[in-house]
Amino acid sequence: MKIILIKVKYFVLIAAVNFLSFGLIAQNDPSAYVLKNPFVNTGNPSLGTVDVTSILGQVNTITTTVPFLLIAPDARAGAMGDAGVASTPDANSLHWNPAKYAFIDKNMGFSMAYSPWLRKLVNDINLAYITGYKKIGKDQAIAASLLYFSLGDITFTDIVGNVIGNFKPSEFAVDVAYSRKFSDHLSGGVALRYIHSNLTGGIVLTGGQQTHAGNAAAADVSVFYQKNVEMGKQKGLLGIGANISNIGNKISYTESTQRDFIPINLRLGSSLSLDLDKYNSISFLLDFNKLLVPTPPVYKTNDTTGLPVYVNGQPVINFGKPNDVGVVSGMLQSFSDAPGGFKEEMKEINTSIGVEYWYDKQFAIRAGYFNEAKTKGNRKFFTVGAGLKYNVFGLDFAYLIPTEQHNPLENTLRFTLLFDFDAFKEQNKDTETK
Repeated sequence: MKIILIKVKYFVLIAAVNFLSFGLIAQNDPSAYVLKNPFVNTGNPSLGTVDVTSILGQVNTITTTVPFLLIAPDARAGAMGDAGVASTPDANSLHWNPAKYAFIDKNMGFSMAYSPWLRKLVNDINLAYITGYKKIGKDQAIAASLLYFSLGDITFTDIVGNVIGNFKPSEFAVDVAYSRKFSDHLSGGVALRYIHSNLTGGIVLTGGQQTHAGNAAAADVSVFYQKNVEMGKQKGLLGIGANISNIGNKISYTESTQRDFIPINLRLGSSLSLDLDKYNSISFLLDFNKLLVPTPPVYKTNDTTGLPVYVNGQPVINFGKPNDVGVVSGMLQSFSDAPGGFKEEMKEINTSIGVEYWYDKQFAIRAGYFNEAKTKGNRKFFTVGAGLKYNVFGLDFAYLIPTEQHNPLENTLRFTLLFDFDAFKEQNKDTETK
């Protein structure tokens, strides 16, 4: 097997272009999977000789193409541990739950967000997000957004280290969404998405294989429930949300038949906002997040060569299920295909906890925590942030604090600028009246 080597100036970008390394090949080529997966059965010639409990503590991360689609683009949710599926609606709801737009209390809004990504390691990876919405009557809303991810400069080399080209990889997604109330408390939303991922600039691999940009079409389906509640003497607002995002075709970066899942994702969550008094309010948020993508199985290997054992041309799986399946099959089996059984399935659920405090609806302080299992990526971090509203404009800021030192996510910042067109109109009316 000939595999071109990529000299990337930042090791973290190897994951972004893993289709040129073992990462992508391994999904359908078990011999490559043996080289990258630490808990393949590599010394037991007979089936069933590996105890399931022996693989529960080992790394088995689910990988997809275009993972930038899951990065929190806005500073508000980014400051609350990436919790947002059930938060009160705002201009950035398209990313978290399009159904929330039907409950937004403004007629029109616009937002721009920017994040210098992984600045602990590099200085030229950036995430930018632009989104806007418009209410249609009292019960409907439409929205659109552009998410752009720049991966900086990359130098490509051949297998002996000769430079064959330089390129600036980038990815983007364009969305349109529609939301509608079904009742006074329930709404639904759908979003359509076009995804473009250009990671190589069309370079030719060793062996003459041509690369190309990956493209996909995807959709989100979401619901949102919101109701006024009372807790003792405190008036509050309860929110419950669910969103299945990025339901779409697999992506390929070469002319081969190899295609890989995009990050189809299920997000469930709730929020509770309480009015403490006339000027002070506080909200609590809890999100659960799971990729609806097949988990890599554990293959049986030969005790002498360490390579997979094949029967009738197919590799033998010790634990788990085949992950070379269709999109719908992959979504369904993602709830029951982990090699370690139910315990491993539970580890594939990420948790986000957030809190938001507002003073006079003009100044906000936020905090949160995000947790991912050690064997599924090990992202664990606290977040803090603040928000300020002044007439037409709003400004949000978020800062990420990893629980471990020397983490690539350390010092991650997010900035969001919001525009309230309703306030702008009111300001113009006041000016004309004077």
